[in-house]
Amino acid sequence: MLYEVIGVVRPHKGISEIKEIVRAAGHLILKEGGVVRGLTNWGTFYLPKPTRRQGITHAEGHYFILRFDSSPKTQHSVRKVLKLDPRMIRFSVVGMGSTLEEIKNISGHADFMGKKALSDE
Repeated sequence: MLYEVIGVVRPHKGISEIKEIVRAAGHLILKEGGVVRGLTNWGTFYLPKPTRRQGITHAEGHYFILRFDSSPKTQHSVRKVLKLDPRMIRFSVVGMGSTLEEIKNISGHADFMGKKALSDE
């Protein structure tokens, strides 16, 4: 099944934190027989509302998208790893499809917040 992780990491610590988090998740996916399709770095933006994590209130975060194919068990393990990482502010894992017909046109790159949809109008 194809999954997409939308993650928000604490800002102002540099891109190295995102690389470390994605590397750990990617290593887990590959170890369990999954495939990493792509990573998209969206940059730093304000959060919809201030979020408290690890005793600190965050007003902004660094967003990234990670797309991967794996089993549901592996996806659950990725959720667990991200939940336990203190550098993560928020994340969401979304199933993009389970059949080849559903996912054949989905690339590894995630366009910035509907940019492609706006240009299609």
